[in-house]
This record gives sequence, C-alpha cells and structure tokens, in this order.
Amino acid sequence: MKTYLFLTAFLLSLIAVAQQATIQGVILDEFNEPVKDVNISIQGTTIGTASNENGFYKLEIPANQKVTITFTAISYKDIIINDFTLKPEEIYELNPVIKTNIEQITTVVLNTTTRKDLEGITTVSATVIRKIPGAQPGVENILKSLPGVSGSNELSTQYRARGGNFDENLVYINEIEVYRPFLIRSGQQEGLSFVNSDMVRSVDFSAGGFQSKYGDKLSSVLDINYRRPTTLAAGIDASLLGVNAFVEGDAFAKAFTGILGVRYRDNSLLVNSREIEANAIPRFFDAQTYLTYKINPKLELSFLGNIAINSYEFEPRFRQTNFGTLQDPQAIVIRYQGREDDQYETYFGALKASYDATENLSLRFITSVYHTQEQEHYDILANYGLGRPNTDIGGTDLGEVDFTTAIGSELEHGRNDLDALIMTAEHRGTLEIPSDKKENDQIDWGMKYTKEDIRDRVREYNVIDSAGFNIRPPLPDLANDQPYEPYAGPLVPFESISADNDVQVTRYQIFGQYSSRGYIKDHEVFWNAGLRSHTWNVNGAGIKSTTQTVVSPRGQFAIKPAWSSTDMLFRISGGLYYQPPFYRELRDEQGVVNPNVKAQKSIHAVIGNDWSFNWTSSDGKKRPFKLTTEVYYKDLSDVNTYTLENVRIRYRANNDAVAYAYGVDLRINGEFVPGTESWFSAGYLKTEENLNGRGYIARPTDQRLKFAALFQDYIPNMPHLKMYLNLVYNTGLPGGSPNYADPYDFQLRLQDYRRADIGINLVLKDDKKSSKLFKNFSEVTLGAEIYNIFDESNSITNIWVRDVSSRQQFAIPNELTPRVFNVRLVARL
Repeated sequence: MKTYLFLTAFLLSLIAVAQQATIQGVILDEFNEPVKDVNISIQGTTIGTASNENGFYKLEIPANQKVTITFTAISYKDIIINDFTLKPEEIYELNPVIKTNIEQITTVVLNTTTRKDLEGITTVSATVIRKIPGAQPGVENILKSLPGVSGSNELSTQYRARGGNFDENLVYINEIEVYRPFLIRSGQQEGLSFVNSDMVRSVDFSAGGFQSKYGDKLSSVLDINYRRPTTLAAGIDASLLGVNAFVEGDAFAKAFTGILGVRYRDNSLLVNSREIEANAIPRFFDAQTYLTYKINPKLELSFLGNIAINSYEFEPRFRQTNFGTLQDPQAIVIRYQGREDDQYETYFGALKASYDATENLSLRFITSVYHTQEQEHYDILANYGLGRPNTDIGGTDLGEVDFTTAIGSELEHGRNDLDALIMTAEHRGTLEIPSDKKENDQIDWGMKYTKEDIRDRVREYNVIDSAGFNIRPPLPDLANDQPYEPYAGPLVPFESISADNDVQVTRYQIFGQYSSRGYIKDHEVFWNAGLRSHTWNVNGAGIKSTTQTVVSPRGQFAIKPAWSSTDMLFRISGGLYYQPPFYRELRDEQGVVNPNVKAQKSIHAVIGNDWSFNWTSSDGKKRPFKLTTEVYYKDLSDVNTYTLENVRIRYRANNDAVAYAYGVDLRINGEFVPGTESWFSAGYLKTEENLNGRGYIARPTDQRLKFAALFQDYIPNMPHLKMYLNLVYNTGLPGGSPNYADPYDFQLRLQDYRRADIGINLVLKDDKKSSKLFKNFSEVTLGAEIYNIFDESNSITNIWVRDVSSRQQFAIPNELTPRVFNVRLVARL
C-alpha cells in the first residue's frame, strides 16, 4: 500500500509539472530602457516574480487555464493581460513596454543599491547620451564628464582614465570586444566612434578596479549593451554635421529582432572653423546592425556587424598665429603647399550563440572577425615667416606682420599603409548557485583564442630648412653649429622612419571568478574574487618567435551598513593588472617591432564610498542625491614609455621605466532640477615615471586637476523647452615639447583646456505632448547647439619653429575649434 501511494503521488507530481507553462521576456520603458523590480503576478494567486536589473523576468503559470497576469511597478502604469492561456510546457516570450505614470519628467531614483553600485560600476542613461551636445556627441562625450576620465580634444572620441592613455581602455558591446583604428594621428581624422548611440540600451563604465571577467588593460572598461526591439520603429537625427538614422523591429512572433543604424558625418563645419585656411573634406560613414533570433526557448543566435568607410582629404593653404605677450608680441605666418589623403576602412562581424542549459546555467559562444585597411599619404610643404605683428589699435593693418625675423620651411612626407586582420573564438559561462541570500552566488568563467595578422609599411620623413640651411637632427656624437661653423656631413631628414612589418600574434586567455551577495548580521555585503591568465606569442617575417604568460588576480569587497540615519556604501577593489602588448605597443619609434616587449604591470587599489541622501527643496519636496568618492593608487612596472602628439602614441617598446599614479575622484549627481538628473565631477591626479633610474618626471597624461559638469534644465511653465550644458575644465598636459627631444630636457605643459557646449531643444511632440502636425511621430525635437560657447582658445600640440639668428625655438600652439553653431532635428516614429 505504501509503495502504491508513493507511485501515485509521484505520477501526480509529474502530471503537475507537465501542466506548467512559462512566460518570460524583457520589460522596457517607452525609451527602450530595461525596467527592474517590476512585479509580475497571476491575479488571485500568490504566484509571482520580479524583473532583474536587465528587465528580464521568468514566470511559471498553470497550463490550459485562463489566467490574468499583471505587471506593476512604482511610478509606472499597470499592465493587465486578461484570459492568457498557454499549452503544457509551452514557453512564451512577452516583452511588454511599461509607461511612466507621471505627467512631467521621470523621477530620478538614486537611493536603491544595485549590483553595479556594489561593483563600482557607473551607469549612464542611453537617453542622456543622445541628448547631450558635443562636437563628437555620443558615449565618449558623456564619459569625459565622469570623474577620473579626461580628454582634451573635442574632435576625438578617445579618452584617458586615471593617468592611462588611449590604448589602456577596454570596450565591449554585448560581451564582444571592439577595436579602434591603428594609424589615426589627429582628432580631425578620427570620424565616428564605433558605438552607435541610437542602438544603445545600457552603458556601464569602470575607471579601475574591475573584475576578472573583463580583459587585460590597465585603466578602464566600457561595457555597452545594444537593445532588442519590441516593435517597429525608426528615427532620424540630422544636423549641419551629418545624419544618423535607424530602423528596428521584430518578426516571427518576436523570435527575430533586428536594428540597423546608418551614420554619415561631415566634419567640415569644425575643421574649417580652425585658424588654418584649408580645403578640407572629412567624411565618415558607417552602417551597423544587431540581429537576434531565438531558435527555441533555450538557444538564441545574435549577430553584430559594422562597416565603416572614412575619408579625410586636407589641403592647407594659409595660417597666421599670434602669440607671445603684450610686451613681446610674436606671430608666425605659414603658407602651405601639398595635401593629405587618408582612407580608413574597417569591417567587423561577430556571431554569438547563447544557450540556457538550465534556469541557473548560461553558456555563450562568440566568434568575431575584425579587418581594417588604413592609409595615410601626405606631402605638405610649409613656408613660414616669424615676426612681430602690428599692435597699433587704430591702424588698418592691425595684427599683420610688419617685420620678419626668421624664414624657413618644413616638408612632411608620409606613405603609411596598414592591413590588420583579428579573429577571435570565445566561450563564456555563468552558473548561479541557489541560496537563501538576497541573490544567488555566481560563478563566471571564460576562455578566448585570438589570432592577429598585421602587415604594416611605414615611410615618414621630415625635412627642415631655416634661412637656407638644412637642419639635421640633434645627434650627441656630431657637432652641428650651422650657420656659424660649416658642416660637411651628408644631408639627411630631420626625422626619418622606414619599416616594413609582417607580424602574427596569437593569444590564449582564460578567467574564472566567484561573486557573492549576502548579509553579515544586518549589513549587506558583496565580494568577488577572480583570476585571469594571458599567454601570447609574437612571430613574423624576420622576427624571432617569443612566448610570454602573465597571471592576474583581482578582487572586490563592498559593505552597506544597516544605519538607520545614513545611507552609505563602502567598497574596496584592486589586484594585479597586466596589459600584454598590442601591435602598436610592440613597434618602437623607428617603426621596428620588438617581440620581447613585456606586459606592463600595475598593482591597483581603489577605495570608494557612495553616500545617498535626500535634500528638501524650498517647495518641501525631497530630491535624491548621491555623492561618490574614490581614492586610488597604481604602482606600475615594466612601463612601456611613449610620446603623445594629438591622439598619436609612439612607444619606445623597451619596458625601461617604472611609474605611479594616485588621485581622488568625486561626483555628485541628483535632481538639481526636479525630474532631471545632472552631475558635477572633480578630480585630482598625479602620475610620474622614472626612465632608467634618471628620476621621476611627469607622464604625458599627468593632468592634475579636472572639473566637469553635465546639467539639464527646463522652463517650469514650458517643460518642453529644455537646456543641456556640458562643461569641462582640465589643467594642461605635459607634451608641449618636440617629439625628438629628451623628456628630461623639456618638461613643458600645454595651456589649460576649457570648454562648454550648450544645447537648447524644443520638443514638438513626445509621449507627454500631442501634436496634430506630427501625429504619426512618437518624438519630434528641434534644437540649436553652440560648441565652445565662450570661444576658448584650446590647443592640443605645439609647432616648433627654429630661429637661426637667435638660436631659439618657439612653441606655436595648434589650436582646436573656436565657437561653432549647429542646428539639429530629431524625429522618431
């Protein structure tokens, strides 16, 4: 009898399991942003669940029964689905769009501690990214307003994090690592960022102390996720600088989703505003797509593709720059001949398979191919005259050069070509371990194979002639005192680089990490510990095969005390971080590849605090704010030193230095204006290096002070008239010295970088404002933007002019863009 009852109960349980169905999906708001903590329940029962921070939910419901499912969340309108029926074991994907339940701008929520807060991750809204003005709008434009991140060139999307350079930043899109061009020398050549803002769903950023699941770089990680469309939509963003457009939708009962973004940009408005009179045609185009297809409830395929074709044609004509002081005014007049033709073509494709083996086990398989063909060809002759400008305020020739004290010329020649192919194959896995804690413990692991095949030809030389005398490079073993003493040596260029490289690099990477979130008594805690290993081999034509391996342990710990009066979070993170050399780091100043370059090493420690609080305004309402403070220290060894000119980095490729960096970053963000999020950032940094024991000097990225603000506002009686302000102040960088100079002889700094961009938008139609004229559109916005509203004269490099008569060299600043006006129209269906 007992056996019979047991079998009966067992069969009934199987039948009960079989009579279950599953509903799952991602909950988004009207801006296609994921919504967490949405309660999903079956009306009249206790069955329910909640969406996670990615908006994902999964709910089991009785099969063959009509049920009513409700979606509820604070500040959002309820969604009720009546008479919902599924077959046994059926898995149905439902991706509802939940709308805000308020009439004005969405309330800012800052007092909830998320997993990303515990990990030290800064999250930026995709909506903010699309709204904030800038000469290079997008994700990188916003990053430069965050603490610890700086950039002193509005024409470039490159950024530095806590004393690192542009090559020390990781960028991921949907777990896929992406790359930037190799040969870019200046911001005006750079064009579009890889990241398409119209396709972005979420942006996470860490300026240091990140986990082992991210790769091997010394400075930062930018982790971006593209969104999955839930309905048919399209949009266009047009301005005097170009046009962006996208279209998105789903098909086959939402099993297939796709989004396509196309961008065209013409930087002529910015380039032609500079002090150099030139015929410039800087045109950039790219097309990008993200496709997903759910084969079955457990298996999904996705594809990320990008094609970028960039062309930069530059034919300078004339330039006059006044410098010096009121007592000793100076001016340089340059007449140019020649031109520059640059072409950059990149093709990128990545295929990802995601398999949910069980509810707690997720497996991903990723393959990608990146191919870039780059060309820099230029011959530019500059004939210059150095003299004194007319300072007679009432004169008709005010500012013109009356008297020339030096005459010379400089010829720059380049024929640089590069062809690079990078292929990867990768596996990542995540296992959640069920527990009674606030969240399940989690194990992440991964392994990656990378093959890099790079063919590079470098041909550059620079010839300087001053008053008829060819200027040779300063050589320690040859005396050269022209024109006072004759020199019988051969005529050679002042600088000359000639190299041909055919290099293959193979990499093997593995990592594993464990994360846990729980409680110690009433105090919430989080910890993470992980380990990475990176092995690489360098070989090629005329290169001795070399293999090296590094191991990188990393860890994080965070605690949120259960204080009733104060909401604070404390965290500490760090580890041993390595950066194995990429191709650019293997190549020295003469273009020769050194396969023995070691991985740069950094012992990194970060201590941080988040203080969340409410401030009561004059109207009696409480507004949320958060003050984030982080103190960091980096002890670097095997440093691969370099020179930095504009955005071009030239490494010495010899690991001959040690260095350090330390500083403090602060950011306060919250509702300075009701319903909008703004922030102010400040930071102090000091970083120095010691080359071959000669003593510590400032590194090229030693930017001591930084202040930034991102401010949003609107007129209370006209909430559809909005203002966006992006303000940045950075103290001057080292790097005003000539490239060929000994850095210990030149410790000059460029002038401070000051810039403010403002945008005024008039919303003609959105979900809160109706319009008969634009009834078929979900959003229509007309805007005006002013870049560099205070018309600050910022510079990124210096031209060095030699005056033979006085044996002096003058540093002439290369100025960036002045005040520029732009108009913008945004429309979305």
